[in-house]
Amino acid sequence: MKRFSAAILSLASLCFLSSSGESCSRVLWNDNGWSVVVGRNMDWFEDIRSNIWLLPRGMERSGLSEVNPLKWTSKYGSVVVTTYDVGTADGINEKGLAGHLLYLPETTVGPRDESLPGLSMSLWVQYYLDQFATVQEAVDSLKTNPYQLRMAVEPTSGKPATVHIALNDPTGDSAILECLDGEIRVYHSREYVVMTNQPSFDKQLTNLKQYRAFGGDKPLPGSTEPADRFIRGAYYVNNLPDPKSDREAIAAMMSVMRNVSAPFGISNPERPNVSTTIWRTVTDLSNRVLYFDSVMSPQVLWIKLEELNFDSSQPVQKLTVFENYDLMGDVSKDFTPTKMFDFLKPED
Repeated sequence: MKRFSAAILSLASLCFLSSSGESCSRVLWNDNGWSVVVGRNMDWFEDIRSNIWLLPRGMERSGLSEVNPLKWTSKYGSVVVTTYDVGTADGINEKGLAGHLLYLPETTVGPRDESLPGLSMSLWVQYYLDQFATVQEAVDSLKTNPYQLRMAVEPTSGKPATVHIALNDPTGDSAILECLDGEIRVYHSREYVVMTNQPSFDKQLTNLKQYRAFGGDKPLPGSTEPADRFIRGAYYVNNLPDPKSDREAIAAMMSVMRNVSAPFGISNPERPNVSTTIWRTVTDLSNRVLYFDSVMSPQVLWIKLEELNFDSSQPVQKLTVFENYDLMGDVSKDFTPTKMFDFLKPED
């Protein structure tokens, strides 16, 4: 209740691309007195062939709209997890800003307004990792540099990228961005530590009030529905014991993410918001370490950003995790130079 009470009272008055539009859960732990850590589950009805990429500074990007695409040059290097190697679903930049893209079926971008720079959904998370060091900077930029999100359809699954994103940084700040009826809505507060899928975030917070730990009388729910995962994620992160080390903080967050995971056998292509968990990340924002846990492997691997070179003179590098089940432990030195993947273009 301590992390959500203010958020609930204020509203009471009122994983992509369909391959990146995955059903998922994200939980932030920002008050443990040790390190700021965030976990996310990637749930989908098929393997999305994810890999991990090291992207240096100084990369020129385009939002990929045919007319008036958003353009920028990356200020910060990042380590990102892709879906089908056509878009960024998760990642952290060298300043510790992390972004997470999750499925939201209510997403609607509206008709194209060519007076605004267009940004493909496949680049939504990458744009923020490239350009900003903090959540506050990212939120402020929407006022001074507006853009229009454009829908992309992932060709392998054939599903549109109906998604929303979460941003968090080493200070514990958090923002959730959703595009509804063509408008980007921003929910910005340290209190907003959980995000799943359907319904929209404001409705998730209203629903939270019905449960015992948050002011209501309903018991903790147990299904794999997005709203139930939201309640459980909020409950579990509120009740974690204070860690005594970074290791304990990571282990505690991993335990929460495993508790809001979905087992094999429940996936339904017609309902991507209820799917099997295929991988998860837990990211230590304070120490810039990304942990990756594939459900197909018995071991966890991790990447220490402090050991990576993000200089603009460096090449794009890739760590192949798709069907590479022998990876384990510290793999920071295992990246290899490769050609940059192509982000998925919008339909405009």
